[in-house]
Amino acid sequence: MLAAKNISRTFNGGKAGFENISFTIKQGEIIGILGTSGCGKSTLLRVLSGLDDGYDGSFTLENGKVGMMFQEPRLMPWLSVQDNVSFGVKGEKNSERAKELLELVGLEGFEKHFPKDLSGGMAQRTAIARSLITEPDVLLLDEPFSALDAFTKMQLQDLLLSIWKRTQATMMLVTHDIDEALYLCDRIFILRGQPGQLYAEIKLDLEKPRSRGDATLAEKKSEILRLLDLNHKAKETVQ
Repeated sequence: MLAAKNISRTFNGGKAGFENISFTIKQGEIIGILGTSGCGKSTLLRVLSGLDDGYDGSFTLENGKVGMMFQEPRLMPWLSVQDNVSFGVKGEKNSERAKELLELVGLEGFEKHFPKDLSGGMAQRTAIARSLITEPDVLLLDEPFSALDAFTKMQLQDLLLSIWKRTQATMMLVTHDIDEALYLCDRIFILRGQPGQLYAEIKLDLEKPRSRGDATLAEKKSEILRLLDLNHKAKETVQ
């Protein structure tokens, strides 16, 4: 579905961004991207989305439709919820599609509301609907739930899984939340360094949805903390 070969995008004299990253992703997979700040996670999504063309290497995408969801909803305050979802696409069919998507994300009845009338979680639900309006084959998500409270975040994680089950879209999720990656993803790419490199890959064979308290997930979390050297750094901080 998506394949990258030795792609690099660096800044500041080669001290930021990422370099020499290669991977392949199958149709319907949810891929997580974890790593400490500054290792190029969001830059990688910008390259794959086509928003940044200053990269080296190559990647191929079957069918070519990509949707992008950012950390903030980025809704236009002068447009209604429905018009935000359908912005950039024309026709009665897309207007009806916007209504269907708002129903899918639990915002039926809020079509005529404006962003100022929405909670943070509702604004992100609107952003999810907007990212799906073009029926993308690949959905790229850049820390979409990072600004939300824990309970709202879990609700939207479950919503994302329900959308994935219905659409079978391929997804790449950048996150700083290890538990989120373990709950949602089939594989997790670990990036380390500045510029970032693909340091390790974690595979998760558990069926979704998963129990958040699953012992296997706890073991995988310990493995990820070790790979990111976070347990060692935590001990140094305590000392």
